[in-house]
Amino acid sequence: SQMLKIVGEKIIDDLIEKTIPEKIKLKKPLDLPIPVSEYKYLQDIRKIANKNKVYKSFIGLGYYNCITPAVIQRNIFENPGWYTQYTPYQAEISQGRLEALINFQTMISDLTGLEISNASLLDEGTAAAEAMTMVHRVRSRELVKRDANVFLVSDKCFLQTIDILKTRSEPIGIELKIGDIEKMDINENVFGAIIQYPDSDGSIMDYRKLINKIHDAGGLVVMASDLLSLTLLTPPGELGADVAIGSSQRFGVPVGYGGPHAAYFATKDDFKRHVPGRIIGVSIDAHGNKAYRMALQTREQHIRREKATSNICTAQALLAIMAGMYGVYHGSEGLKSIAERIYTLTRILDLQLQKLGFEQENDFFFDTLKIKVNTGHIRSIESNALQTGINFRYIDKQTIGISLDESTQVDDIKNILRIFAESIGKENPVIDCETEAEKIMLIYPSEMLRKSEYLTHTVFNSFQSETKMMRYIKSLENKDLSLTTSMIPLGSCTMKLNAATEMLPITWANFSSIHPFVPDDQVEGYKQIINELEQYLCEITGFAAFSMQPNSGAQGEYSSLLVIRAYHKDRGEDHRNVVLIPSSAHGTNPASAIMAGMKVIVVKCDEKGNIDLEDLKIKATENSENLSALMVTYPSTHGVYEEDIIEVCKIVHENGGQVFMDGANMNAQVGLTSPAIIGADICHLNLHKTFAIPHGGGGPGMGPIGAASHLAPFLPSHPIVKTGGEKAIKAVSSAPFGSANVLLISYAYIKMLGADGLTDVSKFSILNANYIKSKLEKYYPILYAGKNNRVAHEMILELRHFKKEAGVEVEDVAKRLMDYNFHAPTVSFPVPGTLMVEPTESESLDELDRFCDAMITIYNEIQD
Repeated sequence: SQMLKIVGEKIIDDLIEKTIPEKIKLKKPLDLPIPVSEYKYLQDIRKIANKNKVYKSFIGLGYYNCITPAVIQRNIFENPGWYTQYTPYQAEISQGRLEALINFQTMISDLTGLEISNASLLDEGTAAAEAMTMVHRVRSRELVKRDANVFLVSDKCFLQTIDILKTRSEPIGIELKIGDIEKMDINENVFGAIIQYPDSDGSIMDYRKLINKIHDAGGLVVMASDLLSLTLLTPPGELGADVAIGSSQRFGVPVGYGGPHAAYFATKDDFKRHVPGRIIGVSIDAHGNKAYRMALQTREQHIRREKATSNICTAQALLAIMAGMYGVYHGSEGLKSIAERIYTLTRILDLQLQKLGFEQENDFFFDTLKIKVNTGHIRSIESNALQTGINFRYIDKQTIGISLDESTQVDDIKNILRIFAESIGKENPVIDCETEAEKIMLIYPSEMLRKSEYLTHTVFNSFQSETKMMRYIKSLENKDLSLTTSMIPLGSCTMKLNAATEMLPITWANFSSIHPFVPDDQVEGYKQIINELEQYLCEITGFAAFSMQPNSGAQGEYSSLLVIRAYHKDRGEDHRNVVLIPSSAHGTNPASAIMAGMKVIVVKCDEKGNIDLEDLKIKATENSENLSALMVTYPSTHGVYEEDIIEVCKIVHENGGQVFMDGANMNAQVGLTSPAIIGADICHLNLHKTFAIPHGGGGPGMGPIGAASHLAPFLPSHPIVKTGGEKAIKAVSSAPFGSANVLLISYAYIKMLGADGLTDVSKFSILNANYIKSKLEKYYPILYAGKNNRVAHEMILELRHFKKEAGVEVEDVAKRLMDYNFHAPTVSFPVPGTLMVEPTESESLDELDRFCDAMITIYNEIQD
């Protein structure tokens, strides 16, 4: 009531009435289950968790159980001081996480033997796709001249990686040749190649000759490498590889039914300006002291727009921080010890299986055996394994893969041997693993053994006790600003409460310890959560179906455009390749469109920030033969519910196009309007914004896509686990349901709020924004507002005149806010020289007032 008085309304529904256009309002409340209390929710989710069967999985394929050191789990993974931080765009209040990320980069560079590493990517498959496109981009003049566009792919790469490479290559005209990499023709059309090291079946090869051959032809080589194995094996950089990619999951990050996990990307210094994502660098501050900052930022898209080469925005910062801390805690000796133990157990298993009469095909291996089995015995092995609670990888009707990991115990080895012995009617072998281990030596050829040092930096040799590690983590946390400190009023990013009850189940073993490729009947709990969450999101958006696979907002944009592309192609209209994008759009929009093989045409906005209808009509009509889609954010990036949005969508449909709605601002839609009502055909949702998954210092994210019934058949598939529609596009992420572990958070958010609660969230977001507008508009003009002078859930503050009047720039105000213990709002986006403010629904009145008071005080300082 106090706030409404300032805003000038009697009840909140009057404010909503004047803010949202009448013709797009929901006509009835959302049909969602009755909300439950936190206590009841935790009881219910425990029952669902128990439906999952936690077997010992020896499946491998890029996912391995590991041991998360308790000091890292408790002080980072479960600590809101780490998981509620924003991307470190303000270096002065991000020194802790910047140091943690540079630890990760240093670890990756050391282990891969390459000079430059970024601060993580989404998963191994998409990192491979980014590497392919980078290698294509940096082709020599000679290769560009002859239009070399063939990329060689080893058929021993992970299946999910190959599928993603197919997805990414086709729209941009890269031709893949997949097969036995050693026998491939390296001709003048080849610009690069990717090989797996160790390969998907566990075999280790010396690729030096192959790499030299590709280099002699002018091409570049990507190696997808197991990070832990590189403590023992010659690293990619020393073999001659130009790029190394992979996953850091087994460095203390739970497998979580597929994610989130930080992918790594390392390359030569020559290519540093072409690296996707962000790179943390070392600098010096104003006093000459060492400082960290983002040397290269992901948001190149805002500058380069449709010329951007990557749409990476969210990465996996929190998981990269955990993996980096795993390296800090164990140090080089600890990591090597873990790797040697895994190798030793694998070698013991290999020798004992051979004694039983089984043929093991890998001459050299790290953690994975490839075992030949008589066709008649394989079913017996599978049946016995399942009864014992064990999953193997069944490569074909005669071959089994077994991948060991850090969590493997001596009893596991004994169980595996018993299963194999019983299947062929032999006695269970009795072995003493400790005695056997003493006989084991590394049997790699000398040239394959790692000889170079790694992790020699002080940070990796200082914190090997828990006391010291705990203090180090806390010292970094104390340097940073997070939601534990104050509100983070970022327009377009929705930094809201990540309730503790939503977070608790993600660390439970019944959710965190499940491999993404286990049989369906072992994940009944996960299936229930994913199915129900899909239903809830369909109800909220008005769409017919959802795919949970895209694991970031930008991935959701890209996947949506691929679905639209497939729809047009299915109708014999694959010439439709024009995408209309308003000038106010997020930079990832044009970048995603280019990656999807589209041609971008920018639509003007009028002086009120709305899409210019006349310009849209002209451009839609001119391109009606080739129009594929419009990408539109609603409410607009300017923080306004555009009155003509239905007309906008109608114009696009009349000219043969589809409408993609960017879900960045869904926090102002839920329960009040929906993408389907405004006329969209497909949308992505940022679960890390609207649906309460934490930002984690720049990731994890999730960007599932919802589609109308005519687009639903084209939702993404997966090569190992069935997903998607009957005409599905190929995979867009490594895991079938993206970062499935964090879906629990959004599921909890909806379950505990219910229909009324979700609608109230939207209402309070709008109220909080209009309250700040009312308090600040006489000091800072509000750039855009709706027809009743109301804003949506965010607004843009005009600051450009201060530069002329007082020599004060928007960056000065952003930095001054730090002195009042605030993270700055979004700086210079979408309008240069302005601040975009979004308070969210989570903040109390006194915190909103504290922010307003700080802004008014800064205004008075500017006047002085």
